[in-house]
This record gives sequence, C-alpha cells and structure tokens, in this order.
Amino acid sequence: MARTASLSGFPEWLPQERLVELHVLDTLRKTFELHGFSSIETRAVETVGQLLRKGEIDKEVYGLSRLQDDEGEAAKSDKADPNALALHFDLTVPFARYVVENAGYLAFPFRRYQIQKVWRGERPQEGRAREFTQADIDVVGDGELPFRYDVEIALVIAEALSALPIPDFRLRINNRKLAEGFYRGIGLTDTAGVLRSIDKLEKIGAAKVAELLKSELGATDEQAGLALKLASIRTEDTSFVQQVRALGVTDELLEEGLNELEQVIQAAVQRAPGKVVADLSIARGLDYYTGTVVETVLVGHEQLGSICSGGRYDALASKGNRKFPGVGLSIGVTRLVSRILSQELATASRSVPTAVLVALNTDDSWSAAQDIAAQLRGRGIATEVAAKAEKFGKQIKFADRRGIPFVWFTDDDGKHQVKDIRTGEQVDADPAEWTPSEEDLHVRVTTA
Repeated sequence: MARTASLSGFPEWLPQERLVELHVLDTLRKTFELHGFSSIETRAVETVGQLLRKGEIDKEVYGLSRLQDDEGEAAKSDKADPNALALHFDLTVPFARYVVENAGYLAFPFRRYQIQKVWRGERPQEGRAREFTQADIDVVGDGELPFRYDVEIALVIAEALSALPIPDFRLRINNRKLAEGFYRGIGLTDTAGVLRSIDKLEKIGAAKVAELLKSELGATDEQAGLALKLASIRTEDTSFVQQVRALGVTDELLEEGLNELEQVIQAAVQRAPGKVVADLSIARGLDYYTGTVVETVLVGHEQLGSICSGGRYDALASKGNRKFPGVGLSIGVTRLVSRILSQELATASRSVPTAVLVALNTDDSWSAAQDIAAQLRGRGIATEVAAKAEKFGKQIKFADRRGIPFVWFTDDDGKHQVKDIRTGEQVDADPAEWTPSEEDLHVRVTTA
C-alpha cells in the first residue's frame, strides 16, 4: 500500500511502487508511439500571463521566485505581474506556446505526447496532489484540423487505458457546441456561465445547479429545467441524438455538435465497445474547449474523479492571423497510480530490477565476479555483485531482502552454479548461455 507523503500533496513512491508507476508510463509511451505520436518536453516554468490567459485558475498556480532576489528583480515575484514566473499547472497551455514558438520547425498536423510533472496549489486529498505526473497526447493543425482527429484521440486513449492494470473505465464524452447551441436555443446567452454551473452538477446536485442558473444567470424555471434535462442524457450508443431532439430545441450550433458527437460515439461503438458513453452532463470548466470534451472514470471508483480529460480547442494557440486548432487528452498518471497502489490493484513481482546476485568466495574474487556480471548484463540480464565475501548464507539472505531471485556461485575450480533462492534448486550454469525464464528476466506488474 502507498505510504502517506511526509509533505502533503507531494507523493513519493517506494522502489516496488515506483516499478508499478514505470510500468504505467512505459505502457502509455509504447501505445502513443505505436500511433505515431512524437515525444516532447516543455520547460516547467511559464510566465503568469501565459498561464492565466485562458480560464480562471489563478488560485491553483504556484508562483516562482528566488529566495534572495536582486533588487531589480523584486517586482517579478509579484503575482499580479504578467511577466512573473510560475510553475505550469497542466501541459496543454505550455504546449500551445511551444507550437506557436516552433511552428516553423514542425510538420502539421503535429502529433505529440508529453509525460511530465505539473503543479497545482489546491487542497490535497485522495487522487489529488500538488505535484503530479500527467501523460498528454494532442494533435494540432495549422489553420484547420479535421474532426476525424477528435475520434482518433478518443480511440487511442481507450486503447492505452485498456493496456493498464486498472479496473474497467468509461470515457464520458460530450460536445461544447451541442451544449452551447442548446442553451442558446432556449434563450440562455451566457453559455460559458451555464457550462460552469453544469460542471458543478456532480459536486452539488441538480437542485443547487438550478438555483445557480436562476440566481446568477437569470434563467427561468423552464430554462433551468431544460438545461438539467439535457445534462441527464447518457447513452452508450447514438440514441442520445433522438433524446436531444425530443426536447424540441433547434439551433444551428446544436446540430453541428450533435453531428460531431454522433461520429465519435459511432466509431467508439465499433472500435472500443463498452468503453465510451455519450454523457451530456460533461462540461469541462476551462474556457478554451470549443468542441469535443471528455472525462474518464474508473468503474466502481467514480469517487476518485476523472482520470483522463481534455477535448478540442480551436483558439488556444495563435500567431497573428495564423491559428493552430488542436484536440488532446490528458491522463492523470499519479492519480491512477495512487489508486492502483492504495487498492492493491497491481503489484510488481519484485522490488528491484536485479535478477541475479553474483556471490563472492573471497574479497579477491570481486574482479572475476564483475566479469561474470558483465557477461550476464551483455545478454540483457540485470545483475549485481555482492559487496563483500560473507558466508554464503548471509549473501543469500541479502539477495532475499532485495527481492533478487537468483544467486550465482563460482567455486575454486571455476565451475559455475546458479541457485533459485525461492525453490532452493541449484544447477550448473554457463554465464555465456544461462538465461532465467521470461517471467524472471524482467520485473512484471500483475493485477490482483
């Protein structure tokens, strides 16, 4: 089980826990690269003006300053200064800057994945840390980006999550055009405000959302009721289209959003059956989303919140009249790993990557033992050499404490044997040929 972090909100893993995290990261990386996404890494620091230009998240941003600022730099630590420095709170906003600054060197549509730490100064709780790892994939176009990429991104994420040692999951997908067109069609012009209210539905309930719509946005009882009816529609197929139209609202933007969401769900039913649901309550609080929006929950662990979210953004990145529309999703790796560890959903087969410990007969045999280890490592077998020539029983106990399955012995005549300390079986072996079973060669992460 994962330990409680000594500094709240900043988790650290034990070696065996870290191996589980590395398995998750490696699995995501391999899946993303199989689909042609290139890896990038952006700086951890952005200007406050860059970070806060979309959406109201200033309370979550960690400002950055030196403990001993020069006199002329003091103003830069002022959080009101748009040129002050802060740690990035997600990877999408820095990516938008990266695209604009490097547009002349990128081939569009640009497919990127990014696995990196981010920081948010919010109240720590289960699944919500102040420092955590995200894994993002995005496709960005130059001037335009075909809607087909919205469909592809959802399918890639479904494939990536399916390869992880986690419970079943659901991608809950909506479309901001659908929602905004509907609200416009019922006479609610502050569509962004309605979306922010609907985004609170699961936290505060339908009755309180209705009160917000009426008190803050001037909605009538009928308008609030229709907005909540839309948010209650949830289907695993394209039948949501008929349910929305049955509400009797017409709007051009609504029709566009319905058509786009129908394409995503239709493809998901075919290529990722049972993994995607049309959920018209999904709003996403950040202002830069313009079309498809996604949140993902683990079935049976819904209280954890979304483990993967994102969507389409058509105006986040621009350079003069040149716009770079994109679509992307972000997996909360730390949130996922925290749940995997706390619920013991998966474990690493051992706590170290080492498969073999080469024992020492005498301290003078250390150099010869290193030669054996080099032969084994040369064939991809992770190997350590004992630090000193203690009794063999102590060296075996050391391997056992470390979680190393095999101990290698060489007698005075140069004869080699390897012992499986779990079973006690000891056999003759040649360092140029012997290989452990595939199960023991590498650390395996298995589900409970």
